[in-house]
Amino acid sequence: MKHYLWETLLLSLGLAVLGLFVYLGLNSLGNRERVVAVRGLAEREVKADRVIWPVVYKTTGNDLPALYGQLNDVSAKIRTFLVENGIPATDISTGAPEIVDLRADRYNTNRVADRYNVTLVTTVVTGKVDAARSLMSRMGELLKSGIAISANDYGNQVQYEFNGLNAIKPAMIEEATHNARKAAEQFAKDSESELGKIKSASQGLFTVSDRDSYTPYVKRVRVVTTVNFYLGN
Repeated sequence: MKHYLWETLLLSLGLAVLGLFVYLGLNSLGNRERVVAVRGLAEREVKADRVIWPVVYKTTGNDLPALYGQLNDVSAKIRTFLVENGIPATDISTGAPEIVDLRADRYNTNRVADRYNVTLVTTVVTGKVDAARSLMSRMGELLKSGIAISANDYGNQVQYEFNGLNAIKPAMIEEATHNARKAAEQFAKDSESELGKIKSASQGLFTVSDRDSYTPYVKRVRVVTTVNFYLGN
């Protein structure tokens, strides 16, 4: 009989301890951190602050010394035209001419009137984007000097860049975080919770892209931040 009582006592004690552990486990589960993760987006449209503009001139001929003198004359006239219309001389550079001997290809059986095909590229790299864009539509004026500029030359396309990202980063991060908080507040409202402090946050990469294919001189800057907020009851 005494042995049976001890077994009953130990069993009751074990059940009590088990119940205590179950209670503590459920209580810990109920007090576990409640967190909501949201994303905030910030976008801006900005004007390009740098342009790389290749001015391409092409010609043909048979006399290399004569072509050399012609290219020097053309290069000087292009440079003068650019400088007189607001492009600093320091922003202009002229590369070595590219010369193709059309008769050097043994597989080319077509007879050509001119043996040499010559391409001269004058490159403008400047922060005076508006001045450069204005001149692009006026390059036909060089026809008065006998200079025909090749437009839309493959491999020598105009490029626009935006280098002022550091100046707008803080404000855009602030805006993205504000938008993330608004999303978290809505979530808290819908779930009948209280929004707490920020637990953690991570900033996404800034991206700079053309707004569209028609206005590459207008850029779209974009950043997404991920923010984790505590939720209260």
